[in-house]
Amino acid sequence: MSEENELLRYLWIVRRWLWLVLLTTFLAAGVVLVVNLYTAPVYSAAATLLIKPAPSVTNIDYTSALPSERLVRTYIQMIPSPSVLGKVIEQLGLQESPGNLAKRVKVQAVGDTLVVRLSVEDTDPARAALLANTIAEVFIAQNRALQEDRYTASLSSMRDQLDETAALIAATQAQIEAMGTPETPEERTELARLETVLASYRNTYANLLQGYEQMRLAAGMTSDNVLLFQPAEVPGAPVRPKTLNNTAMAGAVGLVLGLIASFLIEYLDDTIKSPDDAQRDLGLGTLAMIGRFNRADGELVTLADPLSPAAEAFRLLRTNLWFSSVDQPVRKVLITSPGPLEGKSVVAANLGVVIAQAGLRVAVVDADLRRPRQHHIFGIHSRGGLSRSVMEGTTDGRVHPGPLEGLALLPAGELPPNPVELLASRRMSALLEELAGQVDVVLIDSPPILPIADAIVLAQRVDGVVLVLEAGKTSRTAARQAVERLEQVGGRLFGVVLNGVPFRRGGYYYYYYNRYYNQYYSPRKRKGNRKKRPQTDDLASQGSGEGVQGSGQEKPSA
Repeated sequence: MSEENELLRYLWIVRRWLWLVLLTTFLAAGVVLVVNLYTAPVYSAAATLLIKPAPSVTNIDYTSALPSERLVRTYIQMIPSPSVLGKVIEQLGLQESPGNLAKRVKVQAVGDTLVVRLSVEDTDPARAALLANTIAEVFIAQNRALQEDRYTASLSSMRDQLDETAALIAATQAQIEAMGTPETPEERTELARLETVLASYRNTYANLLQGYEQMRLAAGMTSDNVLLFQPAEVPGAPVRPKTLNNTAMAGAVGLVLGLIASFLIEYLDDTIKSPDDAQRDLGLGTLAMIGRFNRADGELVTLADPLSPAAEAFRLLRTNLWFSSVDQPVRKVLITSPGPLEGKSVVAANLGVVIAQAGLRVAVVDADLRRPRQHHIFGIHSRGGLSRSVMEGTTDGRVHPGPLEGLALLPAGELPPNPVELLASRRMSALLEELAGQVDVVLIDSPPILPIADAIVLAQRVDGVVLVLEAGKTSRTAARQAVERLEQVGGRLFGVVLNGVPFRRGGYYYYYYNRYYNQYYSPRKRKGNRKKRPQTDDLASQGSGEGVQGSGQEKPSA
């Protein structure tokens, strides 16, 4: 198969299963749309925190950035902790647990920076922004208190020492003031001692005060600060569900699933549907593709509606049948199928009609001695017929004239108890030779190949076999087995006829053929044509008359 035909086949598969593709697409999109419409919208508000690590006068290199990165990761774990969220729930009066709130809080670092993004989801946009800002403020307050606790004890101890030293200084100062002006040597010695003690206390106080201030400065410098860099704002649109995006994505997924299902069904479909299938699986060409037609006016569509596409397909079958055997004349043709109900009897009857319309003499023989159909199709009685003719060795008086000149019919007759032995007898061979001497073509409608051996027996007594397959119904396995059985007995296969091809499912071959025929041979076009169209189309006449004569087949006398 060429690349162009392969592409057309893929397009045909999509066209055939377009309803399935559309169904899966709209079903998936519709389900997701309904679910999204009935889902409460969720809003997300985000606050941005800036982490300022304590300055360091040493290690100003790459290694100094490592503690900052670890600090960011630590804060990311601390922010959604129960201690922080519990305080937030208490402060806002929420009726939920810290664990449930933590599921709606997301904290992440922005790249390789010291910026942390704190986002909160909620069905209420204003509450989402309030939660984000409150969580940030509570964490900042707790972190500040935690940092200050590192120097609280030392600062408190130093303040106590300062207060004690200040009290000693005040007491010593009061003693000095109470002594007044010393008069005796002892008083002067005591005053000097008190002044020395006061100076010592003052010196101690100054040192303590200096240490206290240095410790306060160190606490401020070494503590890590977290700032609310960008407060959360009330979001205007929900983050989910994104109805349009979700519906479009679901539709795309449904489309892909529909396409996959279509190609999977075709891959698993074990039936013959197109001429390519017949050529690839059976190694046989397709003589014609017979479309489905309205049987309200009978099964002889070539008589009831000779301008229909189905009737034109039978004329195409007639022409291709002649050209399928150029070196040898086609006198006896067996028409059969792998299984029952595949339309072989209707094909045989209409083929006989179009051969007669081409001016040739043709005999349609109903050799299906189990479930005969030809007498129903042509509306004749089945008395006598083939079974009686074989037993008596002559067809005298049992061949019925057809509905048009040149067409003769030999019905099955009474159903014998031994149809295989009857068809395999020498009298049957002599009977076929007798008919072939009276007409130009003998068409034999036989039983199916696979259930019984009747068709295998007849295949050895004819010039060739036409295998009728119902498009989309006949399995590849059954068709292969039928071909193998015919080849085992030396049967010659002219090709296959695809019967019952739907207009929409018949593939691109039948689509183009039907389009061509409707354009040039429809009754509407014919009415506008000044030249009257002959009863028999030129191509069919040339194919059946001149083509046969040119190949060496002479038209015998009746």
